[in-house]
Amino acid sequence: MLAPQLRRTPRQVLGDDPQVLAEVLRDDVNLAVWRRRLYPDVAAFAAHLLAGETLYGCQANLELDEAGRSRQLDGLFGDGPGAALFANDLAWLVEAFACLTGARRVGLRLRALERAMCPRFHVDQVPLRLVTSYAGCASEWLEEGALPRDRLGEAEPTCIQRLEVGDVGLFKGEKWIGNEGAGIVHRSPCPAPGSRRLLLTLDWL
Repeated sequence: MLAPQLRRTPRQVLGDDPQVLAEVLRDDVNLAVWRRRLYPDVAAFAAHLLAGETLYGCQANLELDEAGRSRQLDGLFGDGPGAALFANDLAWLVEAFACLTGARRVGLRLRALERAMCPRFHVDQVPLRLVTSYAGCASEWLEEGALPRDRLGEAEPTCIQRLEVGDVGLFKGEKWIGNEGAGIVHRSPCPAPGSRRLLLTLDWL
């Protein structure tokens, strides 16, 4: 008889090189984070998108070519100061996400938020999601074992890990084959009263 295979404890990998994102393809990794600083012009354009009287929102299902590019992104932000650099940054993230997953369709959501979208710790019912905050507070997550998965509402502040503005996270969910029961536990932060965050998510469709 073959001995049963033991599942490794899910781990999280963080690094300053974008190549760290490929670590999410490992079976025992459920979160890969590229720690990065935004170019000043990108950060300034993000602040511009947040400054409108109405909450900014953009949602699209992108059809990608073999190189992971989409013409749907052309001219999306006009030609104001910083717009081209911001669009290039977003297009690079789409291309990198498509390269890692082989996706030919990607769901894009770029939204200004005044409140926590998912304030309770949870796991996503998706294969893989890219998450980055261009401005404001960033996503929070728990290391495996910090809290039993049936007690996610009881997380102590000292257990909570936080991304920074500009960080790019690849969050592995429950629908990734072989990752059932091991999706990364995370939540949306709550912006301070009167403030906003600019959140980008990419989903593998």
